Amino acid sequence: MKITVVGGTGLIGTKLVRLLREQDHEVVAAARSTGVNSFTGDGLEAALEGAEVVVDVSNASYSDEEGAREFFATSTQNLLTYGDEAGVKHHVALSVVGSDRLAGDLGGYFTAKAEQELMIQNSGRSHSIVQVTQFFEFVRGISASAIDADGVALENILIQPMAADDVAAVLASVACGPAVEGTMEFAGPEVFSLAEIARRERHLGRDPRETAPDVLGTYLDVRLGTRDLLPGPDATLAPTTFDGWLHASALRPQTSGV
Repeated sequence: MKITVVGGTGLIGTKLVRLLREQDHEVVAAARSTGVNSFTGDGLEAALEGAEVVVDVSNASYSDEEGAREFFATSTQNLLTYGDEAGVKHHVALSVVGSDRLAGDLGGYFTAKAEQELMIQNSGRSHSIVQVTQFFEFVRGISASAIDADGVALENILIQPMAADDVAAVLASVACGPAVEGTMEFAGPEVFSLAEIARRERHLGRDPRETAPDVLGTYLDVRLGTRDLLPGPDATLAPTTFDGWLHASALRPQTSGV
């Protein structure tokens, strides 16, 4: 089966492309570096030609809400339009657990993702929207946003993150199956406070600063409820634990680039 992965050279895209090729699928890694731009439409016609499935794991580099909304709206419309013309039978999109709920609290990126989901759902195209929790790989960035000279104070909220490898495996399974015509939630097997998961990551990195929950703290400059970032009770749980991922990451050779 021919599958086009949009955003195919990023963190998730690279893993997904490799996994699908190992399963003997014909895969196009569509990205600006390969001559495909979902925002402008450049290269999309050729990238989607003959594809039965398109998997959109592209991400916006815009930090402001207006830029993110424009990116996702334009790119998604292009993928739906070009995909229809190419005869794509299944549109798969990667999104965020609780995007509609987070849109009201955090706005910005999450508003853009919530609108992207609605656009796909209202398109009349066969689709599957894969909502996932935060990646283990981004924990460092979350904790870095709250660093001071003495330690790291993070909002006392819960997260249920998962490994990027597990995200890629989920997407591969969904892409090769029937469209669900809706959303599915996926999360890691464990629930942590932001402070606890940052403490574990920093301990492995030999960072001496203490990490503690801060009841007055915020997440990305917004105060959230304790459980606002958790999936619902019907979420499918991925297998990789945080400690297992940490130790595997510590043993993995370091490479440069993205």
